[in-house]
Amino acid sequence: MAALTFKRAGFLTKLVVLALLIYMAVTLLDLRGKIQGVQAERDELVRQVTNQQLENQKLADAIANRDDPEMMERVARDRGYVEENETLFIDVAN
Repeated sequence: MAALTFKRAGFLTKLVVLALLIYMAVTLLDLRGKIQGVQAERDELVRQVTNQQLENQKLADAIANRDDPEMMERVARDRGYVEENETLFIDVAN
């Protein structure tokens, strides 16, 4: 059997391989930064979706209970209305 002999890589070959490795490392770091940015954006969007779902649920509850007297009273009081013969005290100290 004949022994296989390998030719040593020349200087130019080593230089090309080194350049490719550097390019791949820089590209990998750039992609990692982009991935982190997109993940942060995704997390923000998930937070916004959750907040919007909560707001939608509140609105759906308000629609479902729009004829409820307690709900109507709460809304009226939030807007500053008072019942007849009721005295409203305003705290001016704060």
